[in-house]
Amino acid sequence: MHSRLTGWALQVGYDQRTVLHQLDVDIPDGAFTVIVGPNACGKSTLLRSLARLLKPSEGAVLLDGRAISSYSAKEVARIVGLLPQSSTAPDGITVVDLVSRGRFPHQKLLRQWSEVDERAVRDAMAATSVTDLATWPVDELSGGQRQRVWVAMALAQQTPLLLLDEPTTFLDIAHQVELLDLFGRLNRDSGRTLVAVLHDLNQASRYADNLLAMKDGRVVAQGAPRDIVTEDLVYEVFGLRARIIPDPESGTPLVIPLLGAH
Repeated sequence: MHSRLTGWALQVGYDQRTVLHQLDVDIPDGAFTVIVGPNACGKSTLLRSLARLLKPSEGAVLLDGRAISSYSAKEVARIVGLLPQSSTAPDGITVVDLVSRGRFPHQKLLRQWSEVDERAVRDAMAATSVTDLATWPVDELSGGQRQRVWVAMALAQQTPLLLLDEPTTFLDIAHQVELLDLFGRLNRDSGRTLVAVLHDLNQASRYADNLLAMKDGRVVAQGAPRDIVTEDLVYEVFGLRARIIPDPESGTPLVIPLLGAH
């Protein structure tokens, strides 16, 4: 269950504004990569480009060494799953029906719904703690519940690559930790490659094998959090004076902002 995703000399923008500037990125196979950086630095644009939702004006995204633009949409959906930043469910759709849509890439013209599909949906709902909400209309759920349902749909897709754009949005701290623990287990137990955009640098440092720090549409640093998260990096990327100490639980870098440091 492995696939490799790389971006080569990516230049991507909206209208006349360039967001990514000749950016090179190599997503390590089987790793949990987290992208961090200030607002509007290009994190979500990079993720959307890797998912083939945005077409680069220059450069290319390669999936297993082949231009991702050369795959059919269904081929890409069997390999790359995406949890977008914001999603809209059809009116009246129930939780179980929405999660079941994650199995669409695996359906063929004559293939009926199978026990494999049923198990994938059941396991995804259990992992995200939404089983009890199965018959609820999605539009009657709280923001946090809806977010977990969308995560369940992405998990049901069972792709070797999973891209997560701010997956902890709308979640309280307990559910944030629960979800990040889940992603960590998925990565460790199945070798699935995960790429997530997170705003919390301390959460990113705790969960990521590979941290990718961005600023102004470029990669400033990439590597293991213990190797790259320094006081100088935090100031360069975020403009924040901070002290870095070991997290007493995980030993990973813990960023403590100085009083009046911004």
